[in-house]
Amino acid sequence: MAIKKIGILTSGGDSPGMNACVVSVARIANHYGMPLVGIKRGYNGLIEMNDHDIETFTESELLDIADLPGTYLRTARCKPFYDPEVRKQAAKNLNDNDFEALIVIGGDGSFNGAMLLADLGIPCVCIPGTIDNDLGYTEKTLGYDTAVNVSTNAVRSIRATSRSHDRPHIVQVMGRRSGDIALKTAMATGAELLIVPEREWSIEDTAERFINLIKRGNNRATLIIGEHCWHQMKPFDWISVLRENGIAVHDDEEMDVDKLAKVLKYLCKAEIRATTVGYTQRGATPSSSDCSFAFATAEEAVNLIRSGRSNVAIGQKHGSVYNLPIEDALNIRHKFNHASFELINKL
Repeated sequence: MAIKKIGILTSGGDSPGMNACVVSVARIANHYGMPLVGIKRGYNGLIEMNDHDIETFTESELLDIADLPGTYLRTARCKPFYDPEVRKQAAKNLNDNDFEALIVIGGDGSFNGAMLLADLGIPCVCIPGTIDNDLGYTEKTLGYDTAVNVSTNAVRSIRATSRSHDRPHIVQVMGRRSGDIALKTAMATGAELLIVPEREWSIEDTAERFINLIKRGNNRATLIIGEHCWHQMKPFDWISVLRENGIAVHDDEEMDVDKLAKVLKYLCKAEIRATTVGYTQRGATPSSSDCSFAFATAEEAVNLIRSGRSNVAIGQKHGSVYNLPIEDALNIRHKFNHASFELINKL
């Protein structure tokens, strides 16, 4: 039986390769005579389903957006979706508009939303789209490779200027509560120190490590730090250190990468600087690896829908695309490479 209509949306944080995936789904679905309709603003678009939330792709649009970073369909987080009545309205909108399946590109929160829709009878297929690479069931996620490339290039540039001035540097990268981007960037650049959200750390140990590197003749070492690592920092009266050196700090201020650089500057007696790579990791042109992964997952998604299978997540295992139930995918915890982390900090 012919499929009437497939919906596709991007949800949560944007990641490079989302557009490539949408375009690949559109082209493959069109090849099999399956109309694809884009739903804008993530689950918000499902709830409201206004005319401006619906995107019927033209050939010209598909040609224009394939290589673009970000997401043409827009994206958003949607807290109202946790309300059962709101989800029922979203499911009703899909049924009333003759959608027979929904493809969701996003991270764990987006997958949870798809699983809740599946409970209401909406056939869903999930594709992992997040730079964080924090989904345990898959070896890679859309955007991760690009994000690592961006942070790697940033660190290489920073290490070049650090070498010119004999100056240590701290570089903060994204990744939410996953240290994968930080780890892979450190491995790719030869960074001497690494702090990640998965591991407890202390300012004293970090300062001692910097001091030892300087004594060994390395006065331009690089510390890579993953965002959201501050909850793992051991207690230390860093506010007093800053105040003793003439820097005004309020009692309720929280530690961040710039303050850490200042604290280490005084503890190590070295001109330590800090840089945050930030949202350039999300907004970069997707790498060839991410674009090819986008095509492979798109092909798998369309084939699953054609064969009548749904409520599954697509990922990569041993270098090949595979699928499993969404619930099973969410229950597999992400494994951090602690051995490589420890080795980097010992060298």
